[in-house]
Amino acid sequence: MAKPITYVGLDVHKDTIAVALAASGLRGEVREYGKIPNTPAALKALAVKLAPAGRDLRFCYEAGRAVTAFSDNSAERDTNAPSSRHR
Repeated sequence: MAKPITYVGLDVHKDTIAVALAASGLRGEVREYGKIPNTPAALKALAVKLAPAGRDLRFCYEAGRAVTAFSDNSAERDTNAPSSRHR
């Protein structure tokens, strides 16, 4: 039997990340989880909290210019990174 999956949608902003969740096997049921600070520590704490034993996580994110939690500011150093214009 396949492990259950929690899909985690992240809308990344400068100071916060809005989080939405959907469970595998439940069509159309997406629920708002809330907002977390846009920091690596907050993102790690979210992953730990959402991943109880036996459940996989799949992340998808939409980012404006603030990708701090995902890259430790590497996008700011990458000359090939997308434009940093905030939507």
